[in-house]
This record gives sequence, C-alpha cells and structure tokens, in this order.
Amino acid sequence: MSTYSPSLRIELITTGDQAGTWGNTTNTNLGGLIESAIAGYVSISVTTANQAFTALNGALDQARNMTIALTTTTGANFAVYAPPAEKTYVIYNASAYTATIYNSTVIGNTTAAGAGVAIPAGKTMTVWTEGTNFAFQNTHIIGTVVGNVTGNLTGNVTGDVSGTATNATNINISATTSSDSATSLVLVGAQATGNQSPFIDSGLAYNANTNTLSTDNVAIGAGTLTTTNWTITESAGKLVFRYGGSARFSIDSSGNTVATANVTAYGTP
Repeated sequence: MSTYSPSLRIELITTGDQAGTWGNTTNTNLGGLIESAIAGYVSISVTTANQAFTALNGALDQARNMTIALTTTTGANFAVYAPPAEKTYVIYNASAYTATIYNSTVIGNTTAAGAGVAIPAGKTMTVWTEGTNFAFQNTHIIGTVVGNVTGNLTGNVTGDVSGTATNATNINISATTSSDSATSLVLVGAQATGNQSPFIDSGLAYNANTNTLSTDNVAIGAGTLTTTNWTITESAGKLVFRYGGSARFSIDSSGNTVATANVTAYGTP
C-alpha cells in the first residue's frame, strides 16, 4: 500500500505494488508533483478572509507550487494557509490588500500554527517555513536593491542610498574608514514629524525638528550659528551677536556696527 512523503505529498510505492502501472505513478510524481514544487506557478483567488491552499496526496494541488500569485474578492486584508510542512514559496500579492501567509495546524484548516509573514499589496516576497513558522527568505542582501524597503534596515550599506524615509525614527550614517565620506546628504519633505536625525561618525548631526546641523558644541540652523555661549543670528539685514541670550554686538550690510560696550581698535582679541 502506498504512503506519501510528508512535505510534498509524493506517492511512495510499496515494493511489489502497482505491477504494470507503477510507471504512471512515477510519471505523475516526476513530471507533475516534483516539477510543480520546483518550477510550478498557480494563481489563487482568495474569496474569504482566511483561506487554506488545497493540498492533496499524490495529485496536483495549490500548496505544492513554488510560485503563487494571490488575488482576492474580499475587499480587505486576508490570510492564506499552507500545510504544516517544510516549504519555500515565492508569493506575489497581486491584490490591493495585505496578504499574510501562515502554516495551518492541520492540512486544510485555517488555524495558524505559528508566525506568519505579511506581504504588502502589489509586492513579491520569498518566504520559507519549517512547518510551523513562516519567515523572510533573506536577511542579508548583496547587490542592488530597486524598490521599496518596508521595516527596519540594519547593517552596512555600500553605495548610494536615495528615496524617501517615511516615519523614520533615526537615520544613521557611519563612515567605516577614514577615506569614507558622505558627499551628499539631503533630507527633503516633512521631516519635522519625530526626531529624524542622520548622524555621521565625526559627530555631525542634523535635527529635522529644529532644522539645525551640529557638531560638538556648535549648531548651524536657518540663519543662526550657535556655540556653547554665543549665538550669531541674521535679523532685519543685520548680524546680531548674543552672549548668554543678551545682544552684545551687531553689524549691518553697510558695515555699521553697534556694541553694548567699548570697541577697541588695533588691539589683541
């Protein structure tokens, strides 16, 4: 009597069985089931909020395919359930909603056995499972990434980074050698929500809330240079020098100067 493999549900013929017909079973295994697991593609329409992939013993099904495209008629986020078996999938979420993939506790049910992976609308992800929990396929990428990154990006980036940082709490830029430098660091848009601050190893930091660039005890903002005690501000066409918050000296565009105390010429500063 035949049995079936635990992960791909391929028919395993008992020795001496299927005399004269075992070739049909073998062809189905090799040309259908194994081929779909390696290179198969299926498009699945999800019609309920929770839907299990079909999973059959010794016959073509949805769950065995390598690549799966998901569409939905639910009009909302939805979840799909793969059998509780080891498998790697390439999932294309062709819908306008978030799709989450889980392992089911039993083949065919919609009870999550463990952690799932959410695939945003319109995105393609490679995921894998040990039979209980789904996880991202890659946590280390070498090469060029074109597209959107959702989530936290931790690690080293070699090359140029461009695009939009949305809801970023901190953006850290670190030079790994003395020859590394950030030739261009430009923040564009509404950075004032949260403390979105890029840092460079030298201590140079940009605070988007106050629109200031600072290092050590010096900060440069829009029309203002601030040190520990002194502030130089452009106001009404004049540079105003303040110490401890009190104006001490000013100079206008014509060179006229005003001081609150004596001015010494040809002295030693």
